[in-house]
Amino acid sequence: MAKKSTFKSNWQKYLLQWGTLAALIFFVSGLATLLFPKMEVSDPERYCPFGGLEALATYLANDTLPCSMTSVQIVMGIALAAAIMLAGKLFCGYLCPIGTIEDLLKKLRETIGLKSISIRNGSALDKILRLVKYLLLFYIFYMTMTASELFCKNLDPYYAVATGFKGEITLWMSITTLTLVILGGFLVDRFWCKYICPLGAISNSLKFWVWQAFLVGIWWGLNLLGVHLAWIWLLGAICVLGYLLEIFCGRRTPVIMSVITNRSKCSGNCRMCQKHCPYNIDLPSYSGKVKSVDCTLCGECIAACPHKALSIGVVPEVESKYSRLTRYIPALLAVLFVVLAFVFSNKFEVPTIDESWDITPECKIETLKVEGLKSVKCYSSSKAFKARMQKVAGVHGVKTYVGSHTVVISYDTNVTDEDKIMSQIFVPSKFRVNSLEPSAYDSLKCVTIRTERMFDKLDLNYLGMQLRATDKRIYGLESMYDCPMIVKVYMAPDEEVDSDWFKQMVEKKTLEMPVHGGGVNVIKLGFKYVRMEEGSTMIATPEYLKMMFDSFKAEYGRTSDGKEEFYYELADPNYEKPIVKRGLPFLSNHISRFEGVLGTYLTLNDSLQPCIRIRFCAPMTADRLWELITMETWTITYKKDDVREEPAKLGFETPGVTLKVKR
Repeated sequence: MAKKSTFKSNWQKYLLQWGTLAALIFFVSGLATLLFPKMEVSDPERYCPFGGLEALATYLANDTLPCSMTSVQIVMGIALAAAIMLAGKLFCGYLCPIGTIEDLLKKLRETIGLKSISIRNGSALDKILRLVKYLLLFYIFYMTMTASELFCKNLDPYYAVATGFKGEITLWMSITTLTLVILGGFLVDRFWCKYICPLGAISNSLKFWVWQAFLVGIWWGLNLLGVHLAWIWLLGAICVLGYLLEIFCGRRTPVIMSVITNRSKCSGNCRMCQKHCPYNIDLPSYSGKVKSVDCTLCGECIAACPHKALSIGVVPEVESKYSRLTRYIPALLAVLFVVLAFVFSNKFEVPTIDESWDITPECKIETLKVEGLKSVKCYSSSKAFKARMQKVAGVHGVKTYVGSHTVVISYDTNVTDEDKIMSQIFVPSKFRVNSLEPSAYDSLKCVTIRTERMFDKLDLNYLGMQLRATDKRIYGLESMYDCPMIVKVYMAPDEEVDSDWFKQMVEKKTLEMPVHGGGVNVIKLGFKYVRMEEGSTMIATPEYLKMMFDSFKAEYGRTSDGKEEFYYELADPNYEKPIVKRGLPFLSNHISRFEGVLGTYLTLNDSLQPCIRIRFCAPMTADRLWELITMETWTITYKKDDVREEPAKLGFETPGVTLKVKR
């Protein structure tokens, strides 16, 4: 009997599958930001349930969250687990984009008339291949929980494609997994899902959740009794148990909801259900519940059955006046679990780190909550913030919440107070709003405004970008700690701005930053304008330019021993760009190896132009310096026993000039 189309009778599955895939393509391809420029750039991993389960496991083992994971991913992971335990593998059957691609590859193969490679369920090859996803699951979770970095990004084929192979990937891993998805799925039905997918391993293991819960209980009990077993042993035991249960008990999975067969209507001869099943499950061999570990409740078998012998249910009885409606239950549940995850993920937030130190009975501990620290955005930045706070006298603990950029600091009121802590959190900064030619004005006007909720080092930059988008001749900002915070605004001497204008600019709710390749990144702000100080002051343009210039200085502890010293000066307006600042340490490292080189600097010259200056004396010469800095490869010393030849980090086209150092 020829296969019939199941599209009309199983439309709910195709609607969710293709709708999810279309939505992902719409958002991650940049089409959404192209059509709606003000839309926030999407994070491909934002709603990944597998990443959420990695984050949850890392949090339970180490009390930290990996990478930039938030409660959104965690709740998505919990929703996935709950759906599997209560209903089945709904994510795999209705929402997973890779599963949809695998189904489309199968249809492509059938369209061109190519026969698939059949791997019989329960065969030796089938059992060996099923082990792969459990090995991969153990490795990914081990790496994530050890390093607190989301390791699945290195090899996730979806993430690689969604980021255009520009994300946090390991290229050979991503290419390998993508090849397995496309080539494997084209030749073998659901090859990735059945044999490689680590999320499939979790899903199959959770179908035996009673056994897994019993295993966790044993581990927990042993630790209570003093037999302390590290989490790695529990992780390994869960993977081993999941694999053994899958290959030995795969036909006796204790699921609550399942496909149900009516043997009185099924002759077992046409096998249309098995032919349409993505996993090639032998449904006619079951009586009553189909308890296969592979079943995703996708409904393809029900839609394909010409005898109406299959349905979705909880109990073996099929005949019911509602039996024609039960086929829609899995799709509705899949949507329901996602909606509930969205709702509950906004009700709480899990701390990325929660650490304390040196608390004694004499400490009188209170907490300070600081919101809007946008530089606290992942695990690494959380640890960096904690390291800063450990140096502050009286601070004994830090919690960070990267989703809302919030920190909670525990401190001893006997030693410090909130104002002192805020002064340590605050990082004085400067931001150049617009470029200024030295000859434009003799001096600039400086007005002072007072703001709140701008303690993060990035906040002044964000305010400066807002001001840059106006037609006002504002050139720079400088922040200083106070309550409220001081922001000095440098502008043209005849520019006029009032308090109402500053209030409007400071209290803008969002900042729209263009993203390379198109679209915008919408950054939520929450600054508060307090007041504008009366009057203004003037600052000479040369003094302003020197104050705002981000200089560099490296000296090598050498002396000229009375010899004449010189600067080899290379001037270029482009030397203000960040790429030059990043390359200067490498240039300094390279030329410091040579006798007579005394120092390297990035500064303003007498004409107030950015310049690189290399201070030297004999036996070094200007011609030799030019040869050294224009070499195609530089010799970089990272450690005493780690010296590398690397491509030059900076390029120079015009030789510099030699200036005598004034003593």
